[in-house]
Amino acid sequence: MEKTHNSQIPTKSSHKNEKEPEIITDKNQMRRWSRAMRSQGKTIGLVPTMGYLHEGHISLIKEAHKLTNLIVVSIYLNPGQFSPTEDLSTYPSDFDGDIQRLMAVPGGVDVVFNPYNLYDYGNSSVAGDGEVEKKGAVSCVEERGLGHETWVRVERLEKGMCGKSRPVFFRGVATVVTKLFNIVEPDVAVFGKKDYQQWRIIQRMVRDLDFSIEVIGSDIVRENDGLAMSSRNVHLSTEERKKALSINRSLSIAKFAAEKGQVNSGELRNMIIQEINEAGGRIDYAECW
Repeated sequence: MEKTHNSQIPTKSSHKNEKEPEIITDKNQMRRWSRAMRSQGKTIGLVPTMGYLHEGHISLIKEAHKLTNLIVVSIYLNPGQFSPTEDLSTYPSDFDGDIQRLMAVPGGVDVVFNPYNLYDYGNSSVAGDGEVEKKGAVSCVEERGLGHETWVRVERLEKGMCGKSRPVFFRGVATVVTKLFNIVEPDVAVFGKKDYQQWRIIQRMVRDLDFSIEVIGSDIVRENDGLAMSSRNVHLSTEERKKALSINRSLSIAKFAAEKGQVNSGELRNMIIQEINEAGGRIDYAECW
């Protein structure tokens, strides 16, 4: 399928007054920048992303602009939240296109934090050919070296819903967000409500661990046809995209029924499941309260 991700992004030459962000890859340099800005009385907003930016991400940046003086966007594909069977190797990326898109945001972005590997602590081992092999992200079961062993868990909220089929996902999210918070030291962090369970987990983590950070949830941004914007949408075939539209359609049906007086959560849940099944979709979970 042909990628059309950045087809609407202006080139740098077409916007002479665009603000080019500073790109920082070193976590110590990132921390020094943040502390220097805070010493000047500036407030910092952080928008964490895994790249391949779309209008949903841009809406988070616009929300952060309302709340802080300076904006940091992190672009980091976090290996800690992918299981071995998931799409880490095929997750879409277009760093140059992302920078162009950020430059077109009104007010711009001050820093793009793009670390190489937030789990690399310099441990190495000798490969079979005698060469020193630098180890990247390693788990808490790694027996050799000085690998990453510490994980952050929000034990109750990570259970159920997405956590049923993705048992390592929220552990990886909570850990990398903790790392980003400790490195960037923002005043405000903005997350999308599309990933609702993730947003609530980060809110609880911040509360329980006494981070001095305000966590904001921003509303879902949809394509013209109703599909929620996602970096992974680029992988959908025409038929898969058509099926995916049943998700928003099913939610609209349930919302309309609730507004008309249907308050039985089980009935509303069944409406959602039926609409998606009839469209040829496969249900992972559907929850309604």
